[in-house]
Amino acid sequence: MDVVLNPSPLHGALPAIPSKSDVHRLLICAALADAPTLLELGSAMEPSVDMKATADCLKALGASIVYEHGHYLIQPCSVAPGRASLDCGESGSTLRFLLPVAAARCPESTFDGHGRLPGRPVRELLDAMTPNGVVASDDHLPLTLTGSLHSGTFRLPGNVSSQYITGLLLALPLLDGDSTIELTTPLQSAAYVDITLHALSRFGIRVESTETGWHVPGGQQYHTPGTLQAEGDWSNAAFFLAAGALTDHPEGVTVSGLWNQSPQGDKAIVEQITALGAPADWDAEDAVHIRPAPLQSSSIDLQEIPDLCPILAVLAAYAEGDTVFHGGARLRLKESDRIASVCAMLQALGASVDEQPDGMIVHGTGGQKLPGGTVDSCNDHRIVMASAIASLKTEGPVTILGAEAVNKSYPSFFDDVQRLGGNVHVL
Repeated sequence: MDVVLNPSPLHGALPAIPSKSDVHRLLICAALADAPTLLELGSAMEPSVDMKATADCLKALGASIVYEHGHYLIQPCSVAPGRASLDCGESGSTLRFLLPVAAARCPESTFDGHGRLPGRPVRELLDAMTPNGVVASDDHLPLTLTGSLHSGTFRLPGNVSSQYITGLLLALPLLDGDSTIELTTPLQSAAYVDITLHALSRFGIRVESTETGWHVPGGQQYHTPGTLQAEGDWSNAAFFLAAGALTDHPEGVTVSGLWNQSPQGDKAIVEQITALGAPADWDAEDAVHIRPAPLQSSSIDLQEIPDLCPILAVLAAYAEGDTVFHGGARLRLKESDRIASVCAMLQALGASVDEQPDGMIVHGTGGQKLPGGTVDSCNDHRIVMASAIASLKTEGPVTILGAEAVNKSYPSFFDDVQRLGGNVHVL
C-alpha cells in the first residue's frame, strides 16, 4: 500500500492507543496466571500485528486468547504442550520475550519469523540460557530449543537488547529454584525493563534488584488481578505530539490517555519537544497538549529513547541550526537500519543530514518548508509515521511507499491523521 499526504495542518484531540510494550507483557503474564484475565485496551482499534504475533504464540503454548470489542480475554496455559511451534512474525519483542518462557514451559519449541527478524540478534540471550539446561539448534531464526530451562545464574550484556532481560524476568519466576541475572555491561533502555517489572508486580511476582542485575525467587505463581487496563502508548503518541509542534494551526494537538507516572521511557517525548522550543501542557491528569512554536537545535542522546529517533529527526529538520543525535548504534538492528532509513527519509524530503555511526547530524531549515517527495518505508512502521508527520510542513505532497508497515504497531494511524484534518490518499 502506498499513501500520498498533501500538506495540511493537524489540530484537535485524540485518545492514545494502547501501549504495545505494555500489552506484550500483560498478555504473557496473563497466559501464565492462575485464572482468566480480562485485559482492557481502552480502544476498539484492531490489535497491531505485533500484538497478534504474541497472542498467537501464547496460543501455541497452550493459552486461549480471544479479542473482541477492545479487550482480550486470556485463559491461561493449563497444560503445556510437549512441542510448540511459534511464528513471531516480525516482532522482536515476541521472539525475545518468549524464548525463555517457552524453554521454561515445554521441552521442545521451534521459532520462526519474517522480514528482518531472522537477522536480528538473539545469540547473547541463547548463550545465557545454554548453561541452564537449554540447547539451541542455531543462533538465528528458524531455530529449535530443546531441554528445560532450570534456575541458576544468567549472564548477559545490558547494552544489546533490554528485551533479553524482559524474557528472563518473565520466565525465571516459574522455575523451581532461585535465579540471578547478572549484566556484564551497563544497561541501556532501562525504562523497558521498568515496564516489565511493573507488569510483573501487577501479577504478584517478586523481583529483587542487585548491584549487577536482579535476583528472582523461584517457585512463584502469577496471580491474575482479574481485570486490568493497558497503558496508553507514549511511543506512538509521540508522532501526534510532534505534530502539535509542527502544525500551522494555533490550536495544536492534544493526546489523552497518557499516564504521567508511566515507566515507559518514551514519555520523554514531552521533555524533548520542550527542549526543541515548543510549549507543552497537561490539560488533565492524562492529557498532553502541544502547541506550535519556532524550533531550535538540540543535542539528543538516543541510548534510552531509541524509538523516538525518527520523529525527533523530523522536528530537527525544521529547527534552527544543527541537531546532533548520538548513542543510537542499536538502531541499526531495528525493523530497518533505522539510522540509515531515517537519513534516507529526510534526504528524500529535501532535508540536509549527515549520517554518523551511532546517529546523525540534522541541519535544520529554521522553519522553512521542505520540498516533499517520495519515501521508502523500508518496511518500518516508525518511518511511515514520521514521514506522514513531516508532510505537515512540506511544499508538495509526501508519498510513502509500503505504508502498510504501520500495521505493526498502529493500524488506525492514517484514520487518526484524517480525524485531525490530514489529507490522506491511499493509492
